[in-house]
Amino acid sequence: MAQAARQAELYRMVMAEHTCPYGLMAVDLLKRQGIEVADNHLTTRAETDAFKAAHAVKTTPQIFIDGQRIGGYDDLRRHFGKRVKDKDAVTYTPVIALFAMAALMAVAASWAISGEVIGIRTGERFIAFSMCLLALQKLKNIDSFATMFLNYDLLAKRWVPYGYIYPYAEGAAGVLMIAGAFMWLSVPIALFIGTVGAVSVFKAVYIDRRELKCACVGGDSKVPLGFVSLTENVMMVAMAVWMIVKPSVLGLH
Repeated sequence: MAQAARQAELYRMVMAEHTCPYGLMAVDLLKRQGIEVADNHLTTRAETDAFKAAHAVKTTPQIFIDGQRIGGYDDLRRHFGKRVKDKDAVTYTPVIALFAMAALMAVAASWAISGEVIGIRTGERFIAFSMCLLALQKLKNIDSFATMFLNYDLLAKRWVPYGYIYPYAEGAAGVLMIAGAFMWLSVPIALFIGTVGAVSVFKAVYIDRRELKCACVGGDSKVPLGFVSLTENVMMVAMAVWMIVKPSVLGLH
């Protein structure tokens, strides 16, 4: 005799002005686990508050499986043995995604312009695109970035406005390097901010042994200060130096 399908009762907010995303994800997860779902909508704030009071819970959605309360969406994931993300955990995912996208953009641009996939210009574009994407992350919330930046940058500690100038300078240098224009401006900018940044990070992490969050991908970063930020700054310095010596190395005039 076939085993009866498991049953779930789900209570989630579905209002004209708000549909709970965790409720939708809970429905999807339950169905993918082969569980039949009775999807109950809480359509008003009063109805939601009454449900919370009746079940002594603080949040929705709430899931019950075979009459047993499981809890919210994170509890449901734990129930099925799935990973639950720690919002405060250290992660390199944003940095990996950013540099991977910059690499793909560099390859795509080189392929479209010259038909090559790997080459000197691809490497140059990778660094320039990375600078632009990193600047964009900082500019999403420049106040938050500048506040975190003040924790370790030696120049920003002495002159606070530098924390607000830095993302614009990084972005401008990146854009000019992509265009191959005004190198007399972009090279000194990249060389200056990259050198100051590299020295600041090295001192904070490897000399002072401080454990800080990196502001390199924005003020809400969970990336630890260290190798990533040092790499960002060293890349800028390397790009600036390469632009200076490039004509001699390649025999350009």
